[in-house]
Amino acid sequence: MLSFRLDPAVADAFPDTLIALVTATGLRGREAWPRTDAALAELERQVTDGSWQPADETDPRIEAWHTAYRSFGTNPRRIRPSVDALGRRLAKKGALPRINPAVDSYNAVSVRHGLPAGAFDLDHVTGDVVIRHADGGERFTPLGEPDTVEHPKPGEIIYADTIDVLTRHWNHRDAHRTRVTADSRHVAFILETLHATRDGHLLRAAAGELRGLLAPHADRTAVQYLSPEWPYAAARTSGSDVEGR
Repeated sequence: MLSFRLDPAVADAFPDTLIALVTATGLRGREAWPRTDAALAELERQVTDGSWQPADETDPRIEAWHTAYRSFGTNPRRIRPSVDALGRRLAKKGALPRINPAVDSYNAVSVRHGLPAGAFDLDHVTGDVVIRHADGGERFTPLGEPDTVEHPKPGEIIYADTIDVLTRHWNHRDAHRTRVTADSRHVAFILETLHATRDGHLLRAAAGELRGLLAPHADRTAVQYLSPEWPYAAARTSGSDVEGR
């Protein structure tokens, strides 16, 4: 069974990191997901009537990611953290994209809580997944661009398995190979904060909310956490509800 691991160098550079790993097995992405539809519609209604706005780069949750991006050489106003880009799109257009129910679920949770989110189809992951600094020799094929190959710069933080890069710039963009589709059955969803001391409660609430959206459409779900104190988690979907910090 594959695992997720936080590399010691990343843990040292970002010592208050907390990552939620929400796994789901037996996902049924081609049936109706009314709770996800309602969550998206409610966010869009609130933006339209002005009762709520998504976090922007002045918010401490987003500002922290901008600072982190700059630390490993990425301009966050040109290559934005996923939650920043998603919130800006919602604020500008008044609507979130509809991709498929699983992706729509983590998008809704991400923008609602101001936390980056992503997902990997585990049936297309090879070996363990490590959150680490790039060495410059890796390959990355961006989501939606199967014929494109990029090479992360040395020092950039990436998610990588034993084949190539799964996410560039920590959480900017996922890879095409491990994209989540309506037919994905075994998926790992990721939610992240760099300030667990301040925002750990938000991360845990978001992980619970995401699990609640997934559970009616999956055979099994589970939530685990990675942190510098607990840098390893097996991507299983049975056993205890929460492990680690």
